[in-house]
Amino acid sequence: MRPDFGLFGLHREIDRLFSEFAQGIGPGGAQSIIPNIEITETDKAIEVSAEMPGLERKDVEISIEDDTLTIRGEKKVEENQKDKNVQLSERSYGVFLRVLQLPPGIDPSSVQATMSNGILKLTIPKPAKSAPKKIEVKEAA
Repeated sequence: MRPDFGLFGLHREIDRLFSEFAQGIGPGGAQSIIPNIEITETDKAIEVSAEMPGLERKDVEISIEDDTLTIRGEKKVEENQKDKNVQLSERSYGVFLRVLQLPPGIDPSSVQATMSNGILKLTIPKPAKSAPKKIEVKEAA
């Protein structure tokens, strides 16, 4: 530990690490492969877009269980790179996972997913809201 580091320096370092982790920055400042997402909402659906450059449909798995959306993918090293002596690589490879909490009552069979030009788009129809029902109070027997 450096003499000028001190307690506040440690605090700043911890803040920096948490900030980098939240931004998906890996060791040495390298960007990890956690996809950036955008979530929008209309009256009828929730729309999720995720940037997945370099991935194809076969590299992505989507599941919904207990109102939790899981997007899993894997970016593999290209086959023609394995026999080369790489001098510098700023590309990231490996498995990623994004987990999002959905509102209760989503029907997984109604979710639609498309992928084009490295952008995954999910359309998640909102569950129908039940109309309030008036309950009549009857005379006890």
